[in-house]
Amino acid sequence: MRSRDGNCTLSCKLCTLILLSSLALNASEYLISYRYVVKDTILYNETLQISKAMQICEGIPQESLTLPSSGTKDIKKIIHTNMENFVAYIHKLGISVEHEEKNINYQNKSTIILTMHTTCFKVDFNDNFAKITPLK
Repeated sequence: MRSRDGNCTLSCKLCTLILLSSLALNASEYLISYRYVVKDTILYNETLQISKAMQICEGIPQESLTLPSSGTKDIKKIIHTNMENFVAYIHKLGISVEHEEKNINYQNKSTIILTMHTTCFKVDFNDNFAKITPLK
C-alpha cells in the first residue's frame, strides 16, 4: 500500500533489507582445517576437522563452493560425501606445503605435509545443496 507522501520505495527498501539480513543470519559458521601427510609415497595420515564457530567470524567472503546436500544439514556428512570436490576447492584457496627428503645409504626417505590452516567458512543450507564460502 502506498503512503500519501509517496514513500512506497522507502518501505520496499526497508522490507528488502529485513529479508536479506534474515537470510544472512540463517547462515552457519564453521571452522575447518585440513592436513594430509604422505611418507615415502604412502598416505600416512589425512585429517579434516570441522567445528561450529563459537563467535561470529569477520572477513571478506571469497569464491564459494556449492555441494549437493540431499536434504541433510550436517556439514560433516556433506563434505565427506563430496570429499574430492572439497579437497580440489581448498587447493585453489591455498595450502601450505612442507617437503622433507633424506637420502642415507642410497635409501630415499621423503615426507610431504599439505596443510590448510583453520579457516572460517560461512555455510548456507538449502534443500538440495550447501553453499560453502570462506571468509578471509
